[in-house]
Amino acid sequence: MTQSNGEDPQKSRGGLHQMRAGIQSRSRLARKRVASITKDDVKGFFIRNAFVIFTVAAVIIGTILGFSLRSYKMTVREMKFFAFPGELLMRMLQMLVLPLLVSSLISGMAALDSRASGKMGIRAVIYYTTTTIIAVIIGIVMVLIIHPGKGSKDEFTKQQKIEQISPVDAFLDLIRNMFPPNLVEACTKQFKTQYVKKVVHVQMKVNETIFTLNGSQDLTQEMMIPMPGSVNGINALGLVVFSIGFGLIIGNMREQGQPLKDFFDCLSEAIMRLVAIIMWYAPIGILFLCAGKILEMDDIKTMGGQLGMYVVTVICGLFIHAIFVLPTLFFIITRKNPFVFIAGLLQALVTALGTSSSSATLPITFKCLEENNKVDKRVTRFVLPVGATINMDGTALYEAVAAIFIAQVNDYDLNFGQILTISITATAASIGAAGIPQAGLVTMIIVLSSAGLPTDDVSLIVAVDWFLDRLRTTTNVLGDSLGAGIVEHLSRHELQNKDPEVGNSVVEEADKKPYQLIGQENEYENERPADSETKM
Repeated sequence: MTQSNGEDPQKSRGGLHQMRAGIQSRSRLARKRVASITKDDVKGFFIRNAFVIFTVAAVIIGTILGFSLRSYKMTVREMKFFAFPGELLMRMLQMLVLPLLVSSLISGMAALDSRASGKMGIRAVIYYTTTTIIAVIIGIVMVLIIHPGKGSKDEFTKQQKIEQISPVDAFLDLIRNMFPPNLVEACTKQFKTQYVKKVVHVQMKVNETIFTLNGSQDLTQEMMIPMPGSVNGINALGLVVFSIGFGLIIGNMREQGQPLKDFFDCLSEAIMRLVAIIMWYAPIGILFLCAGKILEMDDIKTMGGQLGMYVVTVICGLFIHAIFVLPTLFFIITRKNPFVFIAGLLQALVTALGTSSSSATLPITFKCLEENNKVDKRVTRFVLPVGATINMDGTALYEAVAAIFIAQVNDYDLNFGQILTISITATAASIGAAGIPQAGLVTMIIVLSSAGLPTDDVSLIVAVDWFLDRLRTTTNVLGDSLGAGIVEHLSRHELQNKDPEVGNSVVEEADKKPYQLIGQENEYENERPADSETKM
């Protein structure tokens, strides 16, 4: 007993010596690396990371340029001319979204058998649901602690008219859009219920006697009649549902479906090469997008204290979710350094910040994940298009904060049931928010209606929505990308056991590397997801 007790201090001292020796050897190795850096190494680093450096510089220069030009008081026409290069970038990226979404989903689903795709789909849905619920909880906790709506509603002088929509009709429109009757029309339009005023003539009978008003037997009543309508924009949800089903069928057809599979594989690869060309223009477009938005925004000095605290609340919630929650979840599941993974996504995140559209950022997210982080193409082709359509962590958090903020501004005391309703509705409504700029404002009306809050008060937060929209889009893209890494890690056995021919084709495509976005010397260069060793 005493012997064992005497051995414990020796073991602990030995462990400390080993730890100290390890730290010293690593520090010596680091000093050697720093000492051996040459001009060619520095030059090579800048060449490999040119895209990221240019994109980050574009955001910084665009912000400075925007604020410095505000003093010139440009007209609306001059602002439009100034922001034209940024508009071109948005149009280029949106041009590629439709063929990339369809081809990547179909080729990704065709490369997996139904069992593997089913498991992968379940894992992706569980991840999406979990992170969205966590985001909503963070938003509710932050808004209840900070209480940004404390004060008077009088400071909100300028309000805009917001289109009203029934929550039931919005939910039914979501389901209708999942099954578009015309696929060609789904490429350009989404179904949306429109409301038409109709005057109805009625007769009232009292004790079998026709009731008259001002000598007239007919009483008129105005009613809002729901009518089928449409709005411009890609029906991404309907195309995702069709592409998943179509891809699974092609995969099950084996040899018969091979020509179609080869076609969509080739189309996906061709689109990615187009993306590689557009990437060179991206920093210029992002610069003018940022500068143009800063020129268009209202004077910050006129922003009231309540609105300012609301912005701080949303930013704090998004920061906690993006910097702490998502990376921690990634590390717990994969046992890999999440920040090395995020470093490979830097250009996609900056592009999301500039464009405020997760769908427009989709082509760049594909390239970052497949080339920098070496995520299997069969995973990215399935997880990313679905995630860009239905996974909206940042939007869910923002809607929960905004709903409770509006209740606080109106001095409403929300009970636990109403807060629970807001959390559930915000989670569900974020799925219906298409990956387009400011779609969250439309779904906000659904959240407010569910809790019995005034829907007109959405106009209170419109002034700052353009800025918060960019931040929550960046959070959405980060959540989609980390989800792809997590799903790949959990599905590594199914991917390894899949048809060797399919696996080799994917590996061969990765080995060709006809284009390069960012070269990274990290753990993903030489390792595959099968290694579960911690790299912190």
